Amino acid sequence: MMRRVLALLAVSALALGAVQATAPAASAQRVPGEAPLAGLLTSDGDQFDKFAKDFDILTEAALAVVGAKPGSPVALVADGTQRATVFVPTDQAFRLLVKDLTGETIKSEQKIFDTLVELAGVDTIETVLLYHVIPGKTLTSGKVLKADGAKLMTAAGKTVKVDVRMKPSPRITLKDRDKDDRDARAVLTSLDLNKGNKQVAHGIDQVLRPINL
Repeated sequence: MMRRVLALLAVSALALGAVQATAPAASAQRVPGEAPLAGLLTSDGDQFDKFAKDFDILTEAALAVVGAKPGSPVALVADGTQRATVFVPTDQAFRLLVKDLTGETIKSEQKIFDTLVELAGVDTIETVLLYHVIPGKTLTSGKVLKADGAKLMTAAGKTVKVDVRMKPSPRITLKDRDKDDRDARAVLTSLDLNKGNKQVAHGIDQVLRPINL
């Protein structure tokens, strides 16, 4: 069970940067409003670093998945003509995931990535990744704030519920299918990534879980 869980949550975010390699035409296009999300997420050089608030682990995981399965639906994020909203876990979210599932605190992003991918099957990783993608919709932060109580259908075929609280300060929570751990919250300083395009992303502080652990 632990092996499956690690596999599942290993790649929650994979979707986001990886697919650029599978769709060069999409990443090269310059049509206004159609810049793919993958281009933004890979724009910092695809490197692990010590900054816990960006999305290096997610990006590298996505590249690994798409490399193994070139026809994967996660390639959607490399095609800027397709509308999509992606909730992207930060590197810190993956660090918390590893600690939660293994009891270990791992500081190195490379080691976190290696640990998760080593235990994760490609198909399971793909499923988790797709659980973070809302296909066919461009949900800016303004729309998400108005979506209190809404159940968003993910590309994995399961829903995520939006919970919005405005007082004492704005808070957006995504309720996944795990009833035991704290739900993911939007990182307010990482909203509307790639804004102005059909594909947008919002940073979250936990990896969404498509099963109850």
